[in-house]
Amino acid sequence: MSKPKVAIIFNGGTISMSVDDRIGAAIPSLSGEQIMSLVTNIDKYADIETINFSTLPGPHIDIPVMMDIRKLIAKNLEREDIDGVILTHGTDSLEETAYLLDLTINSSKPVVVVGAMRNSSELGYDGPSNLAAAVCTAISPESKNKGVLVVMNNEVNAASEATKSNTLSLDTFKSLEFGPLGIVDNDEVIYYRQIVHRQHISTESAETKVDLIKCAAGMDSKFLKHSVDTGAKGIVIEAMGRGNIPPTMLEGVEYAIKHNIAIVMVSRCPTGRVLDTYGYEGAGRTLKNMGVILGGHLPGQKARIKLMLALGITSDLNEIKNIIENNEYK
Repeated sequence: MSKPKVAIIFNGGTISMSVDDRIGAAIPSLSGEQIMSLVTNIDKYADIETINFSTLPGPHIDIPVMMDIRKLIAKNLEREDIDGVILTHGTDSLEETAYLLDLTINSSKPVVVVGAMRNSSELGYDGPSNLAAAVCTAISPESKNKGVLVVMNNEVNAASEATKSNTLSLDTFKSLEFGPLGIVDNDEVIYYRQIVHRQHISTESAETKVDLIKCAAGMDSKFLKHSVDTGAKGIVIEAMGRGNIPPTMLEGVEYAIKHNIAIVMVSRCPTGRVLDTYGYEGAGRTLKNMGVILGGHLPGQKARIKLMLALGITSDLNEIKNIIENNEYK
């Protein structure tokens, strides 16, 4: 009986790093083949094809790079001999790339994004174990039709839900609101729940001129106006609580809307969705009536990705609103 075949795209991050003694800090240094040599016994479970894409740290990944990754993954998913694709990635921006991939790739085959929190020079380097768990996930028939998955520390999370929750912990990626989809135990992935709603945005382009502004007590409109004046095509506001901003920011919101700029509002709270519950000055009902789009439960960084993709399709604010506020898979 033939083994399943998995393509692993190596894309930098801590998983590919070791400490350079000259500077006393971790830098990219390992190839995909070198990393795979540390993943013992994986050849018993799957045939592995390594693809060296980049050695970029997480903060160096930008939207054009994400779109290039998307094309490479989509190309490999079309191959009849490939049963699943794994992408290694720096953890700082992993959730953004994973979410972009989840929204734009339409395939029944598993796509798994994986990283590491410790580099290869540290005790307890978690790269090999995370990769092994990713392979176990990618080859499982149970992983089909689940969209893009994030696998680290033997937990499987949906890309639409996973977020980096800690700067240090090995279990940093969590679905804070709903919990993991499943776990990898004894070289087998076990799922506890399904994803009820998924969304597909059919586009091969993304608008990069989208700003993210976090709201805090007493803030005014200067950042909003600056975004408009410097060419932003969209703005995401991480508002307070249920979706409310200081009244001194309303002038900036109105300014942006008059310039036909799409504004998406989410909450700075780690969990919970925004809703037009309150009606006072600066509250959600006022903002919605002004034309602000409600971003649901997404954190700011993911709402920004979604808005970029929506703007890659259209500049019509009503169409953008439908894309942002619709969470179902089409």
